[in-house]
Amino acid sequence: MSVRKLVEVCFSPEEYVYYKNEFEIVVVIDVLRATSAMCTAFEYGVKSIIPVTSIEEALAYKEKGYLVGAERKGEIVEGFDFGNSPYSYMNEIFRGKEIVLSTTNGTRTIEQAKNAKQVVIGSFLNLDAISKWLLEQQKNVLCLCSGWQGKFNLEDSICGGAIADYLVSSGLFQSNEDSSIAAKYLFLEAEKSYFGFLKASSHRRRLRNLNLNEDIKYCLTPNQTTVIPVLKENKLVLQ
Repeated sequence: MSVRKLVEVCFSPEEYVYYKNEFEIVVVIDVLRATSAMCTAFEYGVKSIIPVTSIEEALAYKEKGYLVGAERKGEIVEGFDFGNSPYSYMNEIFRGKEIVLSTTNGTRTIEQAKNAKQVVIGSFLNLDAISKWLLEQQKNVLCLCSGWQGKFNLEDSICGGAIADYLVSSGLFQSNEDSSIAAKYLFLEAEKSYFGFLKASSHRRRLRNLNLNEDIKYCLTPNQTTVIPVLKENKLVLQ
């Protein structure tokens, strides 16, 4: 009998150091809203995305003529044309373009994971597609939640739990960590209504206060795309 592969959920990039040497594939998750925006961008024809961590890097690309987005604490940074709202990318101006994006949590998490053998982007939007693709790879998988400024958040953990539950249910994967077990049970409780379950979550409140309720509904609606963005040479491209 073949040895089952591992799938685990890491609740925060701050804890990534404890996992990073065990996993061949890292799935970066930032449901509200960076990885949802990235999936949407590829669904609407973006050629590639360069994720950067600092506003200074983003400005440098802007000065070179790139289309550049930057978000901090849920809002577009002054001087940039867009942030991390998925609706921003439903626009023909992005089709076929290479764009640059810096966000509060998601792009920083990508930076932390970039030396993994493979980094892919996960969200509720591409949940079935990414889960099936991971099953086919038959490699150890870490679902790395971006959280909020280094701390745990519900939505990323639930998404990670959904991926882990799918892989474990195949019989080809196993989870050993308590974080993965907790994420699975969060997912099983939340899947009846992600929107309802997360109504009191901190980041949903934060975005609602910024009048971003439509973004929240969109990001919590599963399987709106089959794209699988992967990191290659510090750029996100389609698998």
